[in-house]
Amino acid sequence: MKVSIITICYNSQETLEDTIKSVLAQNYNDIEYIIIDGASKDNTPKIIEKYKSSISHVTSEPDKGIYDAMNKGVEKATGDLVGILNSDDFYANNSVISNIVVAINKNNSDSIYANLVYVDRLNPEKTIRTWRSGEYKHNLFLKGWMPPHPTFFVKKWVYEKYGKYNTSLKSAADYEFMLRVLHKQGISTSYFSETITKMRTGGESNISLKNRLRANREDRKAWKLNGLKPNLFTLIRKPLSKMKQFF
Repeated sequence: MKVSIITICYNSQETLEDTIKSVLAQNYNDIEYIIIDGASKDNTPKIIEKYKSSISHVTSEPDKGIYDAMNKGVEKATGDLVGILNSDDFYANNSVISNIVVAINKNNSDSIYANLVYVDRLNPEKTIRTWRSGEYKHNLFLKGWMPPHPTFFVKKWVYEKYGKYNTSLKSAADYEFMLRVLHKQGISTSYFSETITKMRTGGESNISLKNRLRANREDRKAWKLNGLKPNLFTLIRKPLSKMKQFF
């Protein structure tokens, strides 16, 4: 199984090299690595150039935001399985991709997800909170559940059949995509109960109350875009469910 990994970045000189190294260190031998850079103005292009011989494809041009960049990566991907690893993230160990391939083949599923830890931005050895996803059951989205997107791998045909990321959303298109394919369309998925991704703190939707409120509005729009109706407390339970990740 060929695996496409997509990294999107913009002015990511502080963290991108860790991301790239974690992909290139994987012990799986059929990885297509794609980097989509939004025409960075810092040293990001120099970092990419340093590793360019080991990267399958690089695009560097202005984009219309992170989800537009993700869509560009998906369009370039030729793998059977597609995962997205952003430039603040890195894989937890060198066997992540090989373990994911074994697990998805064993379960014969259309997608797979795992656990994630948030780490200190300056000290990535320090864990801030842990996101243990748990087994997916139908209608869990109604209870505020979602898998961590940086751990979510999906077969390429899913994008081709059900579409890519909705760029009308600025911070919740990953949520909308997973809601669409898992909850609405009912593609099969499996849970790999290990931590595979580490994410530095300071994400777009969580850095301020204003952005958190915007994310909540976008979550509501995600349901509406799919002709779905959340339960009364679905969108309240979604951010509240993250509180237990600190303990």
